[in-house]
Amino acid sequence: MAALTGGMFWSGHTTPRLGIDLAGGTTITLKAEAEPGKEGAVNETNMNTAIGIIERRVNGLGVQEAEVQKQGTDNIIVNIPKGTDEEQARQQVGTTAQLYFRPVVAVAASEPAAPEPSTSTGPSGSPSPSASPSGKGGDEGDKATAPGSSPSPSATTQGRAVTDALKKAPSPSGSPSAAPSPSGSTLPAPAVSPSADPATDPGLQAKFAALNCADPKQRASAGKAAKPTEPTVACGRNGLGQWEKYLLGPSELDGKDVDDAKGVLDSQRGIWIVQLEFNGKGSKEFAQITGRLAGQAEPQNRFAIVLDGEVVSAPSVDAAIPGGRAEISGSFNQESAQDLGNILSYGALPLSFEEQSVTTVTAALGGEQLRAGLIAGAIGLALVIIYLVVYYRGLSLIAILSLGASAVLTYTIMSLLGPAIGFALNLPAVCGAIVAIGITADSFIVYFERIRDEIREGRTLRPAVERAWPRARRTILVSDFVSFLAAAVLFIVTVGKVQGFAFTLGLTTLLDVVVVFLFTKPLMTILARGKFFGGQHPWSGLDPKRLGAQPPLRRTRRVAATTEPKEA
Repeated sequence: MAALTGGMFWSGHTTPRLGIDLAGGTTITLKAEAEPGKEGAVNETNMNTAIGIIERRVNGLGVQEAEVQKQGTDNIIVNIPKGTDEEQARQQVGTTAQLYFRPVVAVAASEPAAPEPSTSTGPSGSPSPSASPSGKGGDEGDKATAPGSSPSPSATTQGRAVTDALKKAPSPSGSPSAAPSPSGSTLPAPAVSPSADPATDPGLQAKFAALNCADPKQRASAGKAAKPTEPTVACGRNGLGQWEKYLLGPSELDGKDVDDAKGVLDSQRGIWIVQLEFNGKGSKEFAQITGRLAGQAEPQNRFAIVLDGEVVSAPSVDAAIPGGRAEISGSFNQESAQDLGNILSYGALPLSFEEQSVTTVTAALGGEQLRAGLIAGAIGLALVIIYLVVYYRGLSLIAILSLGASAVLTYTIMSLLGPAIGFALNLPAVCGAIVAIGITADSFIVYFERIRDEIREGRTLRPAVERAWPRARRTILVSDFVSFLAAAVLFIVTVGKVQGFAFTLGLTTLLDVVVVFLFTKPLMTILARGKFFGGQHPWSGLDPKRLGAQPPLRRTRRVAATTEPKEA
């Protein structure tokens, strides 16, 4: 108790974390189903991928402390705090994620306090913002090729050979007309194609110049509202982990045209690659797009892979890729290759989700229900204490102290579990804690009755305490095991708020065992040595006369009866 209480105050989390029904907000329960036409089933990998996509979508709403959690094997619970439009939230988390392939018109560094970007004149003579040729997540030498292709002898601007397919754009090199990058290097200005409509749109150019991707709010809303047929601006990270802003053309390929993508280990080269495959329609469009972009100058020879308005990759194109198959290779490790494969393959969520329930609770309503629940718990606790005092008299002191110890342990553990595992105290959890009062009191009653049975048989208190414990211990363990088993089954087979009840019930059942074994029994042993309890005072609850104790039977030697007749 001292360690848990000290840890609670030391960590600064002195109150339990409140659930969505007490703090106010919206809870959405989604049930996963296998996506038609996909090989992926409802498994842990696909569920984690879906959770990551949904979490990005919820965070894009501008909310804080939103939770996206998996419960069971095929359910996702989305808890969104108050202040969020419920209808918008339902549309965001319940629909398929949007993945588009958009041509890049311009790309520039984005700094927290960047000066007004300098402009340079491209081939069309129109000004364009300073830009960086580096791509999202692309270190120098990363590339994507058609399967089986080999490097060509042509050299890049970095002096490295590339193939006739895709490559992630290399790190930037210096240029006289460059804006400073976050790392201090210079970034050359892009040449804007005269045929690119976004480059000649003053409104879009102004939006691109004003965009600051270091600002989370601007970053989240940058590409969200744009329609696929419209140009837009978006944010993404480069190979150095720095935010960059992109000016993008209309979508030319939909994420639904990606038939399969996965990160695999190339055993011949010993490197991780991402294999990408399009369906029939996507194969033709992808070949046309890569063929057209291959003839453009940097950065117009690149296309951006945009997921929910954020650029996840922006490779450049050196030649058309026919056949609908490509592989991206370079500076991948296992995690990054598999992540990119999941994004490409499951830009549309890997699973479809059916909305099971949507619950909206205001903080005022939750507070009223909490007060009602606490009043009910206080009434129940008072009735238990009154019963203990009337029936057990002095023994009620031990029961009340044990209930207090259990309450302290429960409160401190709940306060610490909030920041540790994200446990939130909701109304069903409060109900579970109230039910635990009866479970804990039942354990004391079992032990007290065993002691009183021993006294009724004529034993004094100290032997009665020790002889009653083994019998009471077995009964308590069996009873708590049944309660914990019921809580565990309930936690596994249910979803949503019912799991809060099951979790609290299981936690308090375990604490009941701890309190009875490490507090109630030792305290009873100590008090049995005192005058009040040891002398079995009439108000101790252990008075032999009041319990109807019988004096112990004394064994006497029986005299064997003679079988011979007595003579006069």
